[in-house]
Amino acid sequence: MATILDGKKLAAELAEELKSKIARTGSRPKLAIVMAGNDGASEIYVRNKLIYAKQVDVSAELIRLGRSASQNEIFDAVAALNADDTVHGIIVQSPLPPLPDRSYQDHVFDMINADKDVDGFSAINIGKLCNGQRDCFLSCTPYGILTLLTRNNITLTGQHVVIIGRSRIVGRPLSILLSQKFENCNATVTLCHSESKNLADITKTADALIVAIGKPKFVGKEMVKDGAVVVDVGMNSVRDSTRASGSKLCGDVDFDNVHHRCSAITPVPGGVGPMTVAMLMQNTFQASTKLTVDK
Repeated sequence: MATILDGKKLAAELAEELKSKIARTGSRPKLAIVMAGNDGASEIYVRNKLIYAKQVDVSAELIRLGRSASQNEIFDAVAALNADDTVHGIIVQSPLPPLPDRSYQDHVFDMINADKDVDGFSAINIGKLCNGQRDCFLSCTPYGILTLLTRNNITLTGQHVVIIGRSRIVGRPLSILLSQKFENCNATVTLCHSESKNLADITKTADALIVAIGKPKFVGKEMVKDGAVVVDVGMNSVRDSTRASGSKLCGDVDFDNVHHRCSAITPVPGGVGPMTVAMLMQNTFQASTKLTVDK
């Protein structure tokens, strides 16, 4: 029977720990969330961030720019927050509205002051991670995955980790993080993607398989080695006529057919998602401490 890696439970434990740390500092970290467009999933993610922020005594401000926000309006919002000394952490919720300049989202991430980039997406923070420097903000989902595994006494050091998906948000920073000589990292990492050949042959060699490809139930039991640890980052809405809403959430892994082969597996929902939010607040606290010291 696989151990269920309960991210929701651990995130609640981390909230209590963080709340105590914040109380001891005597100050209140402030997070600013810039949101443009009207993406339904983003609404859910932002709501969860605001709820968690309140639980840990982080002040969270939501800046809504609307579905018709221009590139310059988004740039101006980030610039104003960079200059605001009361704001310790800044995130720009993705996806952003599609605009003619398709690369502008990358420019937005890189505009954020690296000391306030609590999502860890800027070129400076990613560059420091590539160089093995630990004085950077780790991207929240990779950070959450590592914390979830570590707190469940799952060792990655010396293990073969296979990651499916190479996004700037999850796959790429996670592959860099786990290959570094950090605590419970130092793994042998294989990063797979849409052009990878003989994918199942690769995934079946994984001691730990991390899936972030955005395809419902993409990974079946034939792709998983007996005893592997499986981390499902996917969050997909699929039709379900038995539910009043007409849909349900599922991951990128076919949980029902895979879990009996695993030593441990994350559920969807309640696995990686809550950990991502928890790490965002951890980063915001760290940012507030650093900025206070720098002043």
